[in-house]
Amino acid sequence: METAHGDILTPVFMPVGTAGSVKALSPDDLHATGAQIILGNTYHLYLRPGTDIIHQGGGLHQFIHWDKPMLTDSGGYQVFSLGELNQINMDSVTFRSHLDGSLHTLSPEISILIQRELGADICMAFDECTPWPATQTEVQESLKRTHAWEKASLKAFRQGAPLYDHRQHLFGIVQGGTYPELRRASAAVITALDFDGFAIGGLSVGEPKSAMFEMTELVTELLPENQPRYLMGVGKPEDLVEAVSLGVDMFDCVLPTRNARHGILFTWDGPLVVKAGRHKADFQPVSESCRCYTCQNFSRAYLRHLFNANEVLVLRLASLHNIHFYQELMAAMRTAILDDNFVEWKRQFLSRYHDIPVEVDS
Repeated sequence: METAHGDILTPVFMPVGTAGSVKALSPDDLHATGAQIILGNTYHLYLRPGTDIIHQGGGLHQFIHWDKPMLTDSGGYQVFSLGELNQINMDSVTFRSHLDGSLHTLSPEISILIQRELGADICMAFDECTPWPATQTEVQESLKRTHAWEKASLKAFRQGAPLYDHRQHLFGIVQGGTYPELRRASAAVITALDFDGFAIGGLSVGEPKSAMFEMTELVTELLPENQPRYLMGVGKPEDLVEAVSLGVDMFDCVLPTRNARHGILFTWDGPLVVKAGRHKADFQPVSESCRCYTCQNFSRAYLRHLFNANEVLVLRLASLHNIHFYQELMAAMRTAILDDNFVEWKRQFLSRYHDIPVEVDS
């Protein structure tokens, strides 16, 4: 993928910088992990500090000192998951901020304007993320709004122009819940439009994992092969591997940094709960093979001590390791694909990697 802020090798994982910052990590930290692109959030940045401030600051790239590609979501997911809905129709959504209860309206045109002001390399069309579970009738009604909003988003995007000196791209989003016929209908509508790439939305929202992969496989077979395919909000390492095997190119998820803040660190053998009592005198790194700053310099015992002492340094060290692991995982998959060895690589990965339940600290 080519953008004004650099080329992106796929498959790619995008660390989530909700409020203009990947939690606990600086841009230099992110560079060190090999991150190629990060994600910013339209809803949160619109509410705080406000896109007028970011525009005055030269756009989000300059505001947060990030010189690589960036994607912004449309804000639709957060409106429905965080905001208090006041009114919804075919043109817009009115909601109350989760911060102070103030009343706001978000529409396809407003979402695109916000993303123009943020200056993301990749923008997302405004859509409604259908919750799970939902009846077929509810999903059909949601799809009507989503399709109308995405068409309006594309029109507003094509009629407008970037506010900074770089090109922006717009992705459409396929919805439809876990109903195959609705997913097919949505894919037909969205792929007929002149989007630069396509996302699979409305998954990883509580549905069984088998349903998530069933819908992912169904939709990827309907999306153009020569444009990026983005599975939104996914996921665990084993989920990324499975989705790549189904043809997905792009991912984002808060999981690596969120788990890091709870002392759960990813390794090639599966997650490691570094806060567990058995690591009190464990002086090996989180992972012997890992080349991240954390593993090259600190032991499990030290990280466990930092967690128990509530030292903020551990949030950076743990997040740095997890983002590095995710980037290393994606790089390994890219190599396996280029070597025409992905099927065997996937088999070996899954035979070694074992997920675990979250353990109680001791």
